[in-house]
Amino acid sequence: MQLEPLYSTNVTCILCEQTFATSRVRPSFKRAIRSDADFCGYYSSENPDYYVVKVCPHCGFAFTENFGERINKKQRSEFDKALGSRLLPRDYSGHRDWETALESYKLALLCAQAINEKETIIASLLHHIAWLYRYKGNEEQEQRFLKYSLEAYIRVFEYEGLGAGDARLMYLIGELHRRTGNFPEAVRWYSRVINDQKIVDAAMISASRAQWGVLREQMLEAKHELPEEMKG
Repeated sequence: MQLEPLYSTNVTCILCEQTFATSRVRPSFKRAIRSDADFCGYYSSENPDYYVVKVCPHCGFAFTENFGERINKKQRSEFDKALGSRLLPRDYSGHRDWETALESYKLALLCAQAINEKETIIASLLHHIAWLYRYKGNEEQEQRFLKYSLEAYIRVFEYEGLGAGDARLMYLIGELHRRTGNFPEAVRWYSRVINDQKIVDAAMISASRAQWGVLREQMLEAKHELPEEMKG
């Protein structure tokens, strides 16, 4: 008997506290065939990213496992003012196609913004939306959401701080600068990861060096003047 890629699991809505079923991709099917330098994965069967967002069929609230465990009174009040009765119940259980995945992420983004979730969660949702547009080759919308996510990641770095996770965040900020065409800033952020003696994350140092090389070739091809540290 062949295993199906999807399985159903019950979760509790953090807004209305009712239980509902949502689909997940089995761990054995979560093997990316390749990934981009900003961690966007490509899969031969079901894409697990399509199922990250849980959408409550009772109240319509959309969230991920990274949201807070429960919503406090202030957040509930803010949510009621921002979205309230405009959010309709909808059933996203079962298989999700690209359109359904996009809708679920945009719903989660609206909900996260409405309850003033952490900036790191909002940045991740924006980044995932950019990936979805990348899958479809929609460069205009991909660039739009990459820029939004970059702005949010910078706010995370400046105001939230992630301790040991800073290397990954710094690398990602550099990579998104490169992807959105801000080459000088990309150089600056890659350099910080490579040269900061406090950073010991070998994977991110290696990734920064690799993308530094990609960026150098990109700048030469576009006839951009190289910064001093890239010459020679």
